[in-house]
Amino acid sequence: MTKRLNWLTRKNGGIEGLIAVESWIASNFDVKLLELVKVRVSQMNGCAHCLHMHRQDAIRLGETEDRLLLLDAWRESGLYTERERAALAWAEALTRVAETHAPDAVYDEARNAFSEDELLALSIGVAAINAWNRLAIGFRLQHPADRMRAAA
Repeated sequence: MTKRLNWLTRKNGGIEGLIAVESWIASNFDVKLLELVKVRVSQMNGCAHCLHMHRQDAIRLGETEDRLLLLDAWRESGLYTERERAALAWAEALTRVAETHAPDAVYDEARNAFSEDELLALSIGVAAINAWNRLAIGFRLQHPADRMRAAA
């Protein structure tokens, strides 16, 4: 994979804005649950760099390897709470919005699990990780193992 523009090293108001949004989300939503959502969305989008980073962040916050391993099959696992299931379903619906159009049933489940402010913060969090995934994939941000292999 050929690396493209290194957007992480650029001084840019857009990137700074995304970072500011991330800070706002972290102060308005459960950060451990948000990391679980970020891992799931990054799985869906196939973003190796973001998967690596958010898996590490989730573990640092106390997430378990079993729950991260089974995240792609969360519907078939009893390891996730109803609140987590609602967040994951909403995140998947928003990530695939062109296909799902954010179904009423999924919204209702999320709305029952979260306050209006929490649901808004969660939704902005889903939008943000989708933005980061698109930047990382589009500009070919490499997974740390790929960077180490290339440097060797």
